[in-house]
Amino acid sequence: MKPFEANIRKVVPYVPGEQPKREKMIKLNTNENPYPPAPKVAKALGELGGDRLRLYPDPTCQILVDALADYYKVGKDQVFVGVGSDDVLAMAFMTFFNSDKPILFPDVTYSFYPVWAELLHIPFERPALDEQFRIRKEDYYRENGGIVFPNPNAPTAIAEPLSFIEDILVHNPDVIVIVDEAYVDFGAESALPLLEKYENLLIVQTFSKSRSMAGMRIGYAIGSPLLIRSMNDVKYSYNSYTMNTPSLVCGVEAVKDEAYFRETVGKIVETREYAQEVLKKLGFEMTDSSANFLFVTHPAVPAAELFEALKKEDIFVRYFRADRIDNYLRITIGTGEEMEALFAFLSDYLKNR
Repeated sequence: MKPFEANIRKVVPYVPGEQPKREKMIKLNTNENPYPPAPKVAKALGELGGDRLRLYPDPTCQILVDALADYYKVGKDQVFVGVGSDDVLAMAFMTFFNSDKPILFPDVTYSFYPVWAELLHIPFERPALDEQFRIRKEDYYRENGGIVFPNPNAPTAIAEPLSFIEDILVHNPDVIVIVDEAYVDFGAESALPLLEKYENLLIVQTFSKSRSMAGMRIGYAIGSPLLIRSMNDVKYSYNSYTMNTPSLVCGVEAVKDEAYFRETVGKIVETREYAQEVLKKLGFEMTDSSANFLFVTHPAVPAAELFEALKKEDIFVRYFRADRIDNYLRITIGTGEEMEALFAFLSDYLKNR
C-alpha cells in the first residue's frame, strides 16, 4: 500500500441496476416508466434557448418548488428539490442523522440506505422484516437516532397503511422519520396528510417513476419549514447549484399535466394486475404489489437460473444476491407488448427446461 492510500476512504458502493445497450432488448430491471414523459416536457426541452444554458440555474429551484407546493397544497417553505430522490435522501441523512444512537431501517429495503450510513459514519440497525416481508412496527419503538423506510417498500413492493406510519411517528416524537415514497403513486397511501400533525416527518418522492423522468434526475422532499430550512442550509454548504435548468423547466411542465400523469399510472397499474394473474398461472408466487414492479419467486426454478435465461434472450429483470431474497426476481412493469413477450418466454422455458 502506498502511504497516501491510508487516507483514502474505503466504501462498499451501491450497485445500480444494469443499463444494457441492446437494440431490441426488453428492459424490466430498473423500475423505469415504459411510457414517455408528458408531451409538454419534450416541447419545453426543445424551446430552451442557449442563453438559458449559458447561465447558472436558480439555486433556489423556485419555479419547481412553487409548482410542487401548489400541486400538493403545502407552503413553498415546505418543499426541497434535489437531483433525484437519491440526492434528496443523502442530503436528509447528512442533515438529520447526527446522533450517536443508531438509525433504523429494514433488513430488506432500498440498498442505498446502508451505503449512505457507512459513508457518513452513521450507526445503524436493520430490524428484520417478518416472514411475509412486512415491516414490524414494534421493532421501531426502541431508542434510535432516526428512522427511514420506503412505502411501498423496495424491492418487496409491499405498502403499509397510513395508520401504520402514524403509529411509528407516535412512538418516535424525538427523531426524524423519513418516508421514502418513490413508488407511492402506484397504489399506496401517501403520508402527506400527517404533515400537519408531525413536525418530525419528512416525505421524499421522485419524478423517476410515475412521471417518466428518470433521465432528468428530479427528486423532492416535503416536510415542516424547520426541516426544509435545515436541508437547504446543508445543500448551500455542499453544492448550491444542484438542479440544472432543463430539469427545472421540464419538471414544472410534468407537474402541470395531471391528466397525462393519471393516464400513464393507470395503464401501469392495470398491466401490473394482469401480470400478477398470468404469473400466478405459471406457478409464480409473489407479494401483493403496490408499486410499478413485481417481486416474484418460483418454487420449482431458482431465481438465478431464470435471471440468466431471461438475460440470454435480452429480457432484463433484477436479481439480488442478498440474504433472504436471493430466490426472488424484481420485474418492472413494462408495456403490454413487453409483458406479453416476457410471459411467452417464461411459459416456454418452464415447459421445456
